[in-house]
Amino acid sequence: MIVVLWRGGLRIQEALDLTESDLDARRGSILVRAGKGNKRREVGMDSWAWSDHLAPWVACRTQLPLGPLFCVIDGATRGRPWSATAVRAELRRYALAAGVRRRLAPHQLRHAHAVELAREGVPLPVIQRQLGHSYVSTTSVYLQGINTEEIISAIHARRAPMMHVSAGLEL
Repeated sequence: MIVVLWRGGLRIQEALDLTESDLDARRGSILVRAGKGNKRREVGMDSWAWSDHLAPWVACRTQLPLGPLFCVIDGATRGRPWSATAVRAELRRYALAAGVRRRLAPHQLRHAHAVELAREGVPLPVIQRQLGHSYVSTTSVYLQGINTEEIISAIHARRAPMMHVSAGLEL
C-alpha cells in the first residue's frame, strides 16, 4: 500500500479500489477506474516499485480469498476490503515504529511523489496527469515542498546563453 501511494501517487481510496486486473506489469501502469470526480486515468509506476514490492504482494495475494488488491489479511474477514481508517492507523503504527515523531497521513506520500518527480525534472503537465489533477494550479500546490535552496541551486546550475547578450540588438 505504501509503495502504491508513494511511487504511483494514488489517493488512498484509489489504491483501495484496485483489483489485480487494474495492474499492467508489462507496461508498468495502474488503471485507476474511478479517481476523484469519478475520472478514469492510467498512471505509471517505476520498476523498483513493481519488481521489489508490488509483484511479491500480488503473488501473496493469490493465497487469499478473491477481492480487492489491498485487503484484510488476518482473521475472519480475510480477503475483504481494507478500510481507509485501518490503512491510516497501520501507517501511524509503522511511522511510530520507525521513529517518525510527527503525524504521517497517506496523502503526504502523494505529495512526496509529486515533489520527487519535479526534482527529477519531470515536466509539470506530466505530473498533473499522473496525479489526475484537472488544473495545473492544483499540482503546483503539491510542489510547495520544494524549498528555496533547491530553487536557487536550479537557477545557478543553468548554462550560459549560447549567443552574446547583445546579438541582434541595434544600439
